[in-house]
Amino acid sequence: MVSKKVVVTNKTGLHARPASNLVAFCKNYNSKIFLSNGEKKVSAASIIHVLTLGVKTGTELEVIAEGEDEAKAVEEVVKFIEALED
Repeated sequence: MVSKKVVVTNKTGLHARPASNLVAFCKNYNSKIFLSNGEKKVSAASIIHVLTLGVKTGTELEVIAEGEDEAKAVEEVVKFIEALED
């Protein structure tokens, strides 16, 4: 298991469109990827689960991956989140 924290800087947080893009991006990896906001841990492969986190600008997320490409997955998902624009 590998994890890394990232702060969401997108002005609108993870609303439907960026969350959908994030879910699609996460499906490119063989590892299981999760997002945690401290209180709740959800699968990054589910748009519904990601939206239930209610991520707003400034929210700190932990990206967690388990599997054969876990290190690469975490690094690239963190970069994806940091680069999100509305």
